[in-house]
Amino acid sequence: MPEDIEWIRVAHTGDLPEGRVKTVTARTTSICLSHFDGRWAAMDNRCPHQGGPLGEGSIEKGVEDKCWIRCPWHGWDFDPLTGAPPGGHEDSGQKLYPLEIRDGEIFVGLDKEPDVPRTVSDVMAETMSGWGVRSVFGMVGHSNLGLAEAIRNRVSEGEMSYFGIRHEGAAAFAASAYGKLTGHPAACLTIAGPGATNLLTGLWDAKVDRAPVLALTGQVQTQVFGPGAFQDIDLSSAFAAVSRFSQTVLSTSNHAELMSLACKTAIVERDVAHLIFPDDVQTIASDTDPRAPQGRLAPAVVRPDGAELAKAMELLNAARRPVIVMGHGATPCRDAVVALAEAMDAPVLTTFKAKGLIPDTHPNAAGVLGRSGTPIASWFMNEADLILTLGSSFSNHTGIEPSKPIIQVDFDRMQLGKFHPVTLPVWSEIGAFCAGAMGEITHPTDKPDQIAELAERWAIWRQEKTARLGEFRGQGLHSFAVFDALSRLAPADAIITVDVGNNTYSFGRYFETRGQPVLMSGYLGSIGFGLPAALGAWAATQDFAHLKGRKVISVSGDGGFGQYPMELTTAVKYGMDITHILLNNSELGKISKEQKAGEWPVWETELVNPSFAAFARLCGAHGHKVSDAPDIEPAIAEALAVPGPALVEFITDADLI
Repeated sequence: MPEDIEWIRVAHTGDLPEGRVKTVTARTTSICLSHFDGRWAAMDNRCPHQGGPLGEGSIEKGVEDKCWIRCPWHGWDFDPLTGAPPGGHEDSGQKLYPLEIRDGEIFVGLDKEPDVPRTVSDVMAETMSGWGVRSVFGMVGHSNLGLAEAIRNRVSEGEMSYFGIRHEGAAAFAASAYGKLTGHPAACLTIAGPGATNLLTGLWDAKVDRAPVLALTGQVQTQVFGPGAFQDIDLSSAFAAVSRFSQTVLSTSNHAELMSLACKTAIVERDVAHLIFPDDVQTIASDTDPRAPQGRLAPAVVRPDGAELAKAMELLNAARRPVIVMGHGATPCRDAVVALAEAMDAPVLTTFKAKGLIPDTHPNAAGVLGRSGTPIASWFMNEADLILTLGSSFSNHTGIEPSKPIIQVDFDRMQLGKFHPVTLPVWSEIGAFCAGAMGEITHPTDKPDQIAELAERWAIWRQEKTARLGEFRGQGLHSFAVFDALSRLAPADAIITVDVGNNTYSFGRYFETRGQPVLMSGYLGSIGFGLPAALGAWAATQDFAHLKGRKVISVSGDGGFGQYPMELTTAVKYGMDITHILLNNSELGKISKEQKAGEWPVWETELVNPSFAAFARLCGAHGHKVSDAPDIEPAIAEALAVPGPALVEFITDADLI
């Protein structure tokens, strides 16, 4: 027996009846196994015509009962004993492999595995790892297999984690949420054509909310660019608007540098970076060293100009009723903002995207301002004589009153006075401004006690929320009852992802945070964000020490959950500790409300739903359906105690929000 042959068991003789063929795998080699006229043979499984799988074909009898293996795609024939075609084909024939049968077990002989050469994809995956990309969400397919193998190697080395999703749109949303939570990019991987285009909605979510994401798309082979090959579309054009950086990886590219620039763009610009990988380029051998970020990134600290800071302090110290509006841009320095508010004795109103940056239990907290907000925040906005807004983008959903004196602080100069002039725009990183202001705070002698007023307003609002339970009409639970219970039961360090719709408005209004970060599709407002975002948030809890062990809670309506329901099986597959709170009113309730408000008839907003709790159980997750108010709290508590995927379905009244 030759020493350079390795014998690998591929099947049992009982697995393949006489007159049949079958695809088997030895190591990673795909083989067509055939059984005919009492004989056995093993042949290269890939038809030389267009790669058809011969093991899915058939044994055909020709003249003089000659046996042929026929390709299922285009009917090419091959002699199972020699691999030769009957004639007329351009290729000379198929490779055969030695075969032995031992005690009913079938063994195929392969050359001993040579050292695997490093490829272009290996260089780029190693560079990704060097830049700190730890999680990849995606779908492995025919035009990204070389890149997928390189990522698999990084996963095997413990440098990355890979999460195979059910729809590429969910991969983009997961990566977007990961970036929003951590400030670091995750990657999303797809094939060419429809796999790539399915990313676009989630990538737009990342772009408009300034989240770093790395998109990796397969592409057809370079020799068939343009003429209209299968799944060949112009990905450069398709991704031009959504990506800050988008390049095709060519055989002559500086591969490590290309990946470095993509990662750097995502991190520094807080945007989408996109690389296109033609199928044939992915497996080209390369001895290039990977690149690392050392010496290529600098701290992003912008300090306020001294004169501008002095002007700001003059305005702040003269104000009797100043308020702080904290936006999502203040996330990295939330503690500094809260400390400044305490020194100023000022209420802190948050944008919806910034919900949770200050706990609602904090004496200075006024809750969310705007459409998804509380009457507390609105009252203090109306009474304010000066607004200090930190890291807010002035969304029309937030409702910062433009007629009042405004000091706006932001590290992005384009955000300053973006929609209308402000009294004093200050270009500065938020934390640096707070540090500069802390020692300069004074108070007018006649300044009212706004902290005491806050306590009074919270008491009024909590009394009103409780009174709303009396609106019960017997057509479903009140959303306040759900979020009131969740406010008490959600762990203080939980990470919460929310969808869009009435469920989210109710969450913003009724859920009282204890400092839990909240992730949402802010400027895009895309339905379906909630569950895929939870996948991304959970992946982040595995990658970052300060997030380890934290529960992830996602919230959606039935409309939002219906967009990506099969991602529940993704959560099951990877044992993700996610509790999903689903408000089911069998309706696109927000759209019905808008139709009514516009004096339109309510049309085509009703939904036909399965039992989502039963669906969850079929997926392998915990599932519980709740229709009665006394069952709300026990059901949430039970689901939160599950150390894996759990879903609680609440039957709610579409009009009680």
